[in-house]
Amino acid sequence: MDAGLAALLGAAVGSLATLGAAVVNGRTQARSQHDQWRRQHRRDAYASYLSSLHDRDIAMDAVLDALRSDDPDLPNVDEKIRHFVTLAREVHRAVEVVVLEGPDPLVAAAERITHASNDLSHVMRQMAENARAGDTTHKAEAAALANERERFLYQAIKNFRLAASSTLDKRN
Repeated sequence: MDAGLAALLGAAVGSLATLGAAVVNGRTQARSQHDQWRRQHRRDAYASYLSSLHDRDIAMDAVLDALRSDDPDLPNVDEKIRHFVTLAREVHRAVEVVVLEGPDPLVAAAERITHASNDLSHVMRQMAENARAGDTTHKAEAAALANERERFLYQAIKNFRLAASSTLDKRN
């Protein structure tokens, strides 16, 4: 083989190797950018959900505090409940995005929050019904149950935060 042909073959092989490396690097970079984009969307979904939970939980605390009073101001309680319901709807909207973004373990953690929230809301509604009826016979028991359910809810939220952080820290 003469020197010209060898140089031409060497240049062709070098060009193919360079092209192959560029393709591999391009795919790696595209995958990395996609992973970053996905993490950012998940982070935004999780942060929005946690923010709406926070706002709703502050409203729930206000309702419970008003109901724990010796003489609850029922129109004030009703207004606080309406505010709570409005914020609860925001939580439902935010959790739908979490369900879409996933992954499944995070969706399961959000479902545990939903169950804990429902359990506490049930106690809150019962306390409100008792207050409207003027029934104070189970007030201390209901307040203790509300405290217990609040702890379960806040633990479920804490577990969601940990799962979200773990999900976001993973490299795909």
